[in-house]
Amino acid sequence: MAVHDFKSQRLFIDMPIESGVAIEASREQANYLLNVLRLGESSHILIFNGKDGEWQAAITPQGRKKCTLTPVQQTRTQPPPPNLTYCFAPLKQARLDYMIQKAVEMGVSVLRPVITQYTQVRTLNDKRLRANAIEAAEQCGILSLPQILEPLSLTEMVSDLSEDDHIIFCDENSNHENPVAELVSKKPEKLTLLVGPEGGFSENEREMLEKLPHVTKLGLGPRILRADTAAVAALTVIQSNLGDWYT
Repeated sequence: MAVHDFKSQRLFIDMPIESGVAIEASREQANYLLNVLRLGESSHILIFNGKDGEWQAAITPQGRKKCTLTPVQQTRTQPPPPNLTYCFAPLKQARLDYMIQKAVEMGVSVLRPVITQYTQVRTLNDKRLRANAIEAAEQCGILSLPQILEPLSLTEMVSDLSEDDHIIFCDENSNHENPVAELVSKKPEKLTLLVGPEGGFSENEREMLEKLPHVTKLGLGPRILRADTAAVAALTVIQSNLGDWYT
């Protein structure tokens, strides 16, 4: 198992990484490295792009506003992406920021906004979603950035599922007292977690989901959780029993 370096600064680089090939840092990254962190010629950081693993890179300042990053050696190879899609009803901005960050930390490979009947927020800032995903990956040693898909209606999302998809939807009306036993008994390999909006799913939506051939209703205890809390709770159940926590 690769050893994580939690002390070094990590940056996401949106371009190929090759040993010895200098990469020009963006203006924001250069300012952060040179003027905020005050790193100089002899400093090294870790860089990753979601494809080529993690690399130690040497910083070469070019004045106070520019610098290049030269990959010196690979510290971790690129792992295969997890097979976990997270479908969510968009929330208000602060809670959405939190939810995206935690979903990335918990190892989702795909982020899919889903518009349901009771969804209150129906427009999304794609750049902000990506920025939150990158920030979480940088801070938590994650190498694979999730794919962020365009919003779909719940009906469209269901139609877009493949035969291999097993959908788990969080339902406060679930009668299953032990969600762990429910999930482990089925052991699906391709998972799609669906968390609805603050108002939950409508009866029509719930009936549509329950008719799917591969579906599990996931109850999360006796308390009604907020959507962002439910996401973290559900992802914890999934990753600890069917995911990569113990691989």
